[in-house]
Amino acid sequence: MAELSVNKSPFHLHQWLPGLLLTVAIAGIAAWLGNQSWLAGAGFGALTLAIILGIVLGNSLYPQIAGACDSGVLLAKQRLLRLGIILYGFRITVQQIADVGLSGVLIDVLVLSSTFLLTCFIGIRLLKMDRETVWLIGAGSSICGAAAVLASEPIVKAAPSKVAVAVATVVLFGTVGIVLYPLLWSLLPTVSAEHFGIFTGSTLHEVAQVVAAGHAMGAETENTAVIAKMLRVMMLAPFLLILGSWLKRQRSHSAQQQSISFPWFALLFIVVALFNSLHLLPANVVGALNQLANLLLAMAMAALGLTTRFSALKQAGLKPLLLGLMMFGWLIVGGGALNVLVQHFMA
Repeated sequence: MAELSVNKSPFHLHQWLPGLLLTVAIAGIAAWLGNQSWLAGAGFGALTLAIILGIVLGNSLYPQIAGACDSGVLLAKQRLLRLGIILYGFRITVQQIADVGLSGVLIDVLVLSSTFLLTCFIGIRLLKMDRETVWLIGAGSSICGAAAVLASEPIVKAAPSKVAVAVATVVLFGTVGIVLYPLLWSLLPTVSAEHFGIFTGSTLHEVAQVVAAGHAMGAETENTAVIAKMLRVMMLAPFLLILGSWLKRQRSHSAQQQSISFPWFALLFIVVALFNSLHLLPANVVGALNQLANLLLAMAMAALGLTTRFSALKQAGLKPLLLGLMMFGWLIVGGGALNVLVQHFMA
């Protein structure tokens, strides 16, 4: 899917190495901290800690070295995240995907459409915000966070400052969700791991945030959450086509046809899961691939934190934060209600 592009100049390892080493270092520290009983007991896994450490550094020391590290950090945030998600397919089987079933797909569709429409109503009609920022926050909240914001930008044609505000907003509340969702899980002992996994994947913003939150709740919840989330991510392409067609009709001047990028990494995730279901690889090889996926995802979480700027939110004022908070509340309460209703009637 469309995102800010990594440096497209000829391959030069020295351009990427500083940023990659920084994300590896943060991932390593996060992994060590995640093994400490007092943090693990509180639900702070390595991925959660990686983004928290990244945010702290991103708003303190990192701006001083950003010039040297940005290329590698963006590489980790974009390409390595997708590679990590693809490799995550080695933890998934066809049976697990089938278990999510039609109800999981229907939940994703209902959460996506209701969240985007509600964002537009509240942001434009009630808060009187500019349409571009509202559309971007709506895309990020309803589908896949910062990636959806960046994918929607060529269609919405928003100013860079509005894109930054939308990205910061959805990353901020999605990061809060990494900690909040495991807490909710502990308070709802009667909800099955499968159902809470679908709820997590259908309502939490970023793919990496879903992985981190699910990781803190156990393997079954994590796997179901990732499957539900990837089905939701695959809805980005049709969403962009519908949004682009609607905006073209709304605008008075003729708009050029936008090129919509399909989120191929989501499809490759399914392909890898199908291959894994055949059990053709030795267990030690699959184990090594899972460890590699863990490292890549931790690096991506660190990079996401490093590039999250509180200053962008401060400059935009309270309205984007208020809208993001209201949609975060809707995803938990309204999304939870949609999950319960669909699972009840399709049980």
